[in-house]
Amino acid sequence: MSVGTYHKQSASTGLITLQTDQSDLKAFADFAALVPKAAIAAQRRAINKTLRWLRTHIARAVGQQERIAVTAVRQRLRAYPVGSNGQGKLWFGISPIEASRAGRPRQTREGVSVAGRRYQGAFYGQVYGGQPDIWIRTASKHFKASDYPDSEVSGRGGPSSGWIAENGSRYPLAKAKISLEDVRPHFESWTKRADEQLLKVLQQELNFELQKYLRGSAHV
Repeated sequence: MSVGTYHKQSASTGLITLQTDQSDLKAFADFAALVPKAAIAAQRRAINKTLRWLRTHIARAVGQQERIAVTAVRQRLRAYPVGSNGQGKLWFGISPIEASRAGRPRQTREGVSVAGRRYQGAFYGQVYGGQPDIWIRTASKHFKASDYPDSEVSGRGGPSSGWIAENGSRYPLAKAKISLEDVRPHFESWTKRADEQLLKVLQQELNFELQKYLRGSAHV
């Protein structure tokens, strides 16, 4: 391993890869050579614990920043435990999230409110048997594209990611979503914090393995 933790982003996802930097392990080289299985076990536990730590902190930070229920953000985060390559990964879906998942939607005569957001002219309900969501007719005078990101608004019928045509092509609907584009700049800082946390936990886990080894050697 020549590099430590790093991240990559695409149009709709972010991926943080956790792995130890070989230079961070120099202090434990003798122990790793003496008890290699124990060192590998310590590294595996450290990476997996740091993945859980990172998932919790990202969910909390994004939830607070974007006013979205933490449980909804956590559903966008998938942790992949460390594999044979010594890497653990945290996947984050950063495409717009349905506004209905930000909190508990409340229908009023003016529209729908949820988590401090107001969607004037919108309605909350099932459309064609799907899960209840917040919708608005694109012909409505209250329709604002910024409140319905990832919606391909068109006068023609047919399926798309954010809108559907109701009764043919006469009344296209757009689904209210919340953009997560503002979380992109934080990936670098989260990756740096994860690297620091990984080193901290790794030291604890290696010390645990060392103490086990020393206790066992005392009885030999």
